[in-house]
Amino acid sequence: MESKKFLLQERDIPEKWYNVLPDMPVKPRPILNPATKKPLSAEDLYPLFAEELARQELNDTDRWIEIPEEVRDMYKIWRPTPLVRARGLEKMLDTPAHIYFKNESVSPVGSHKLNSAIAQAYYCKKQGVTNITTETGAGQWGAALSLAAKHFGLELAVYMVKVSYHQKPYRRSIMQTYGAQVIASPSMSTKAGRRILTDTPNYQGSLGTAISEAVELAMSTPNCKYTLGSVLNHVSLHQTVIGLEAEKQMEMAGEYPDVVIGCFGGGSNFSGISFPFIRHNFSGEHSARFIAAEPASCPKLTRGVFQYDFGDEAGYTPLIPMLTLGHNFSPANIHAGGLRYHGAGSIVSQLKQDGLIEAVDIPQLETFKAATMFARGEGIIPAPESSHAIAATIREALKAKEEGRAKTILFNLSGHGLIDMAAYDSYIAGDLSNYEVTDEDVARNTESLERII
Repeated sequence: MESKKFLLQERDIPEKWYNVLPDMPVKPRPILNPATKKPLSAEDLYPLFAEELARQELNDTDRWIEIPEEVRDMYKIWRPTPLVRARGLEKMLDTPAHIYFKNESVSPVGSHKLNSAIAQAYYCKKQGVTNITTETGAGQWGAALSLAAKHFGLELAVYMVKVSYHQKPYRRSIMQTYGAQVIASPSMSTKAGRRILTDTPNYQGSLGTAISEAVELAMSTPNCKYTLGSVLNHVSLHQTVIGLEAEKQMEMAGEYPDVVIGCFGGGSNFSGISFPFIRHNFSGEHSARFIAAEPASCPKLTRGVFQYDFGDEAGYTPLIPMLTLGHNFSPANIHAGGLRYHGAGSIVSQLKQDGLIEAVDIPQLETFKAATMFARGEGIIPAPESSHAIAATIREALKAKEEGRAKTILFNLSGHGLIDMAAYDSYIAGDLSNYEVTDEDVARNTESLERII
């Protein structure tokens, strides 16, 4: 391994989050009340979210938002994270491309999710909230929020997508070790879960289902708020510490990325690495490309429709303008559980519609091939979710080789895969398969959406 690290000091941790909304050429359409079809105010979101998070969600005027000192103090436990020149991977690919990755896997829970978990738990505690609920796919977000909730003295209930609950038992154990209650979703503990299990007894769950259960519990429990790890604007906001640090580190390396890549489920990872860089495209200083890498089995950015849709399966959430496969979409039981979400956040959806970002969908077997190559070249075993970004990076690096020209690629290594080894065992044994979604599946699942856009 010949990789080179670019390290910042504690003083370099950002003091403010970057809000991309004020700089966007075309702002996203507003979130709507599903009953009235009128735009929501921050006050409308107060029953569901901590008030400051509701205000951040709809803030499209303040470019920079102060990071509270208590949040920043917790960031100091592991931030700034390293930027690494992946020379081992470059050598394996025999590419003229320079490949860099931002290593978010060094956080205490092994992923980038802690950046927002700490912020959300802080704002809930500051408001006097005692209980919070959430959903989790692969368990990265649930693990992060479990740690943050324990730090701030909050009780946490996590609805974990059932297929991942069984595929990834040790991530469930991490959440329980931190003191969270973990429920396999769909469950019999909510109306939404009971209805789904009655209709489909063997249903293995989706993030949309788990969100419905978490929202229902939050709305029916005194002094309780709902939190989430992706999709919404305030989550993307908190994750911009990733790209803001990476900007400084790329300067240290004496380069600027031609391509910025993140894996994509709902948007937290991709937004965190890309939004600070894309503002320089908006200003005309640079012209980098931005690629969101999603699973071929859940291709909302590449195959979904741009429409208002619910963020959950039961229809409890507000209507969000998004690229979607339909809130009833049932994704295949792939191992990248954190990417099995039916829709994209409103900001990324608008950027994609305007041609300001690109998206690729990647088959499961290609992601594990890329993950294995990365592990052998760089010594880090990546999470299946992060491996989508690695696969997209390898595609770009091989294009550079074909074209015979240098290219600087930056991707976000959003988490390690040390608790995903059962998936690697299946890959090595040849037991994994690719899953494709047909155009007929997408059309059938989205035809019932109300045509508001």
